[in-house]
Order: sequence, then C-alpha cells, then structure tokens
Amino acid sequence: MKILIIGGGNMGLTYAQSFLRSHITSKEEMMILEKSPERAELLAKKDIGTVYSDAELCLREADLIILAVKPQDAQELFAQLKPKTDPQQVFLSIMAGVKIETIAQGLGIRKVIRAMPNLPAQLGQGMTAFTSSEDVTRIELVMVQNLLNTAGKTIYVSQESFIDAATAVSGSGPAYVFLHACHDGSGAQAGILHSGIRTAGHPDVFGGSGVVPGFQPFLPGVDTEGRIQRRHDGGGAPGV
Repeated sequence: MKILIIGGGNMGLTYAQSFLRSHITSKEEMMILEKSPERAELLAKKDIGTVYSDAELCLREADLIILAVKPQDAQELFAQLKPKTDPQQVFLSIMAGVKIETIAQGLGIRKVIRAMPNLPAQLGQGMTAFTSSEDVTRIELVMVQNLLNTAGKTIYVSQESFIDAATAVSGSGPAYVFLHACHDGSGAQAGILHSGIRTAGHPDVFGGSGVVPGFQPFLPGVDTEGRIQRRHDGGGAPGV
C-alpha cells in the first residue's frame, strides 16, 4: 500500500515516522508532498520516504492520501488535486473543522475518513477520534485505524458531529489538564458516552505531561486557546 502524506508539518512528520517505526509500511511506499522548499529539504534529510513538491508526480501513485495541511489551505489544495484524483483512492483528513462532504465535493471523491488527533500523538500517546463516509469499506476503515493506532489510541464515532465533541475533549485536553478542567462534565454535555470520554481523556493526562518540557499544550490562535481565553474573560474556570 502506497501512502502519500500531503503536508510535512508536525503531524505529517509524526505519522510518517510512526508508520515506519511500527513497520506498517516502508520508506519505499511512503511519499510526502511538501510545498515549502526549506521544509522539503529537512524532510528529505530524515530519510522517511520520497519527498515531492508537485502533486502531478505522486498523487496518482497513492492508495491512501493523508491531508495534513492547515484548514485555511484546504480550498486551494482541493483545486490543485481534483483533476488528478481517483474515486478508488481513500483520503484521510486530519484538517480541523473541514467536513467530510466538503472534502468529497472539493476533490470529487467518495471515500473519505475524517480524524482528529491531538498533540500527544507526537509522542505516540495521542487520542484520535475518527469517522468515515459510507463508501469507505470495513477493510479500508480497519487499515486506517491500524495506521492511526501507531500514534496512540483511537475511538470511532458513528456521527461526524461527534468529531467536534471528541476534539474538545481529546484535542484540547492537554491544555485543560494543566488548568484543572473536568473532562467528564464537558464531554457528556457534548454527547459522548462516559466510557468514550475516559478513553479519550486518560491519554491527555499521560500524553499531556509528556509534552510539557519545551512544549505548548495549545498553539497560539488555535481552538483551545480561544476557548480558554473566553472562559477567563467571562470570569469562569477554564473548560470546554
């Protein structure tokens, strides 16, 4: 199975290294598409696969394409990729907030899996919620879950609306751990069962503690920071 990761940033690199470390794929089957020449040069030095700067050279060769770019770059990316996609290819998106229907229409495809990993995935202790379009087969779904499991744990949600709730619990969790948030209350209100909350919440404690030295539990301008700031501005305790 040939894998193409589009976007060689932190999460793209994390998955490439996790897949190889777990021997699920090989360097010969790993491709990374990166538009930044400086970043592409750095990735090439890591010897984790073939690095490309042009989708024309690699997209059609891939069985699984992982979309690991910033959400604001999605529409531009879709316009570039759509003429080159194959309906039988499976697309795994880790772009926050970009819905399955938007991806399917933007790329002219049917097989879309949407996942939301969190920061501790970079240490192999992440928690990733995922769901899929109806056209994804069970075999394809299990294949992608095995890949996601190389960076921590996974939880499948049957409705896409639960991805946002899972994002709030596991994606923002590392920051809230440090600010004494109560996961159970916020997650339950969002509609996730308590068993799922515990599954999503516990890696935040261990993974979150692992990223403390030299790490930010949230990134400036991203969802978690905004939620915390709004709670502080309102005089309440930090929460989801």
